[in-house]
Amino acid sequence: MVLYNTLTRKKEEFIPMEEGKVKMYVCGPTVYNFIHIGNARPYVVFDTVRRYFEYKGYEVTYVQNFTDVDDKIIKKANEENTTMDVIANRYIEEAFRDADGLNVKRATYHPRVTQEIEGIIKMISQLIEKGHAYEKDGTVYFDTKSFSEYGKLSKKHLDELIAGASERVQNDEAKKNSTDFVLWKPQKPGEPKWSSPWGDGRPGWHIECSVMAKRYLGDTIDIHAGGEDLIFPHHENEIAQSECCNDKTFARYWLHNGFITVDNEKMSKSAGNFFTVRDIVARFPYEVIRFFILNGHYRMPINFSDELMQSCQNGLERIKNCKSNLLYYIENAKNKDMTEDEKKQLETLDNFRVQFEKAMDDDFNTADAITAIYELVRFINKSVTDEVSVEFANKELEMFNKLTSVLGLLEKADEKAEDEDTALIEELIAKRTEAKKNKDFATADAIRDELSAMGITIKDTRQGVQWFRG
Repeated sequence: MVLYNTLTRKKEEFIPMEEGKVKMYVCGPTVYNFIHIGNARPYVVFDTVRRYFEYKGYEVTYVQNFTDVDDKIIKKANEENTTMDVIANRYIEEAFRDADGLNVKRATYHPRVTQEIEGIIKMISQLIEKGHAYEKDGTVYFDTKSFSEYGKLSKKHLDELIAGASERVQNDEAKKNSTDFVLWKPQKPGEPKWSSPWGDGRPGWHIECSVMAKRYLGDTIDIHAGGEDLIFPHHENEIAQSECCNDKTFARYWLHNGFITVDNEKMSKSAGNFFTVRDIVARFPYEVIRFFILNGHYRMPINFSDELMQSCQNGLERIKNCKSNLLYYIENAKNKDMTEDEKKQLETLDNFRVQFEKAMDDDFNTADAITAIYELVRFINKSVTDEVSVEFANKELEMFNKLTSVLGLLEKADEKAEDEDTALIEELIAKRTEAKKNKDFATADAIRDELSAMGITIKDTRQGVQWFRG
């Protein structure tokens, strides 16, 4: 198996630190809103990477964090006249709902920044002791010039970064270098705070992931992953912090997924082409979103449009119909045992597995893996006739399920998914009713907006809340 390592800018054979085990850290969302389609891509991509490692027999320890303290969360809390914890808890729950809908497996650990403050203070203290960080008026900065390899992930030279930063912005007089970044910031009025040796305050963004990766995976991890927008400065700064603190390589392989554009334009709220996953689910099922994401190579940009989504829905329908036909013949076929001709076709059947694994072994090429599944579908559709044996059809089903499950496809029955959808709607309506009863109108309005994004219209009547789709 080879994978493209952003650190070296080339494909490398994957060799785990410990045979049969993979330690993997993936940067998670900042929870101030519903996850958008750009957040969904690393969710689905690296869930699939994990699934393939498990398919190959590896034991994967998978960590994905939630950033639950941030300027955007504080701003949202102030707008709703509530607390940061209320906002964070709400959108962590919603992120899990979307992840479940996308059939993303729960991580081994889902740490939250606010539960890791003790470790953050400890690492910052160690960096100060080792001469890699300094405090000025309650703010602690990382000294980028103290780490000679700064810039090795993004391939940016420190002197050029310093010069560029100095040209763009007036240098912060408290900093030694314009590229130095904040590890700890002093409290501002009305903001959450924690006690520290440098005064009350809260952590900077970059230190959080270094601490959580160390706590749950150790000083060195096999794979660190995230969106390509995190390469600089976030992942670059993580490397600097972790390697200066631990005196060890932080991550051996760095994987980054490409951007999602919308109608060939960069997604942004100002451009009016910003979509949450819930917005899209109002038009297409979760499983189609997952299939759409996997139809392109994870490192390449992919373009979101209704036309492409419809094409993916049609393609997924072909795959689902194949399984339905197969199940019908397994239930109704008259011949039980394989014929000699079918036995000869077992090798052909196994060739689809070989083709699938060849694609996935080459830097997790899900696009080519899906091509292998389409070819398997054609083979199955051709073979399932009144003459097919139950034994051979079961062999085909076994292969079909084996390959589609690696990609996280068709693992939920349609009826079950619809039942879960209805249960979710009823649960949200009950929460909205309770919020209105408690005069928590901000939460009630947020739930109403969420239901609307799902394509659900609600109507308050004397008899209770009525809802309908569309």
